[in-house]
Amino acid sequence: MQSKNHFLLVDFLKTFAALIIILHHFSSYGQIAQDAHSLLPGIMTWLFEYGRYAVQIFLVMGGYLAAQSLTRAGDLKNPQTVLKTIFNRYLRLFTPYVMALLVTIACAWVARFWVQDEFVGESETLGQFLAHLFFLQGILGLDSISAGVWYVAIDWQLYAILAIMLSMFPSLRSLIWMLLPLCVASLLYFNRDGLYENYFIYFIGAYGLGVLAQLCKNYPDQSVNRSAKILMLTIGLVIIISSFQQFWLRNILAYIVAIALILFGDWAYKDQKQIHQRPQHQSKVHKLVNGILWGSRRSYCAFLIHFSFVLLANTLYIGWGMSQRHDGALAIALIFIALASSWATANLLYRWIEVPSRNFKL
Repeated sequence: MQSKNHFLLVDFLKTFAALIIILHHFSSYGQIAQDAHSLLPGIMTWLFEYGRYAVQIFLVMGGYLAAQSLTRAGDLKNPQTVLKTIFNRYLRLFTPYVMALLVTIACAWVARFWVQDEFVGESETLGQFLAHLFFLQGILGLDSISAGVWYVAIDWQLYAILAIMLSMFPSLRSLIWMLLPLCVASLLYFNRDGLYENYFIYFIGAYGLGVLAQLCKNYPDQSVNRSAKILMLTIGLVIIISSFQQFWLRNILAYIVAIALILFGDWAYKDQKQIHQRPQHQSKVHKLVNGILWGSRRSYCAFLIHFSFVLLANTLYIGWGMSQRHDGALAIALIFIALASSWATANLLYRWIEVPSRNFKL
């Protein structure tokens, strides 16, 4: 028995990026991060300094998948269809997001009894929680309840902007050429100024690369393919030339991910349900591939819920007096336990909340 096709690079990037972001946060917050650094300074420093760049993978992937779904959607020239599409995207993000926020608030309340650290934050207010429900916390200048949830707000902004642009322009070629100044302005100016980091313009450079990667290869109109390829080449040249003035690693990474998606993004595989008749070496490969698929499906929930375990791990570490030993090996062990717990909880959140909530749509 077989299920539908999946795409190996897409699933791998989703799983890998989520894992790196989670490890980045474990390397950034609390006494556990400090003590783990004493044992593995190179790895922990790399995760702290460079782990955040995995967001670029999320952004490019977000644009790639959004372009795939929106170009196959119904009549986006109808304003009602556009509004319905944007609202359904909000609902898709909303339910697991709210559940993760509630769990994080509970974990932060427990952590405040033992952990005296800035990352735990002050007690949440009703206004702060309501702002999070509407993805407005960054725009209103409020503290984030959980690390990384700002990305959910940005993802929805970018998806909404792309849907609106598809409805406004008479053809996809017109949209593609409009993406050129937007992407270049974002990559070379807006993305380098923290004043814009709560708005779509800060991130649309990487997101637009994902959109173009999808249109380069997977759209049936050859003229659209050619235009997208010309723009990808142009933006690549702009990134290379600008790097001589100032090297910007996240722009390079976003472009590499986009090129990888053009080359290998349509590499499909089957989710095989019966593998006992396969040779042993093929079964091992199949198990690895299915493990990537398992992580890909739960990556959003893992991204949402993991900060609760950053809080809990530090609470246990300090509350039980383990932090007084400054034992790097113990800190690393707790990080791995919390990491495994994050994915196990993400599995429950995915099965009990995210999947059933997909039925909530207009």
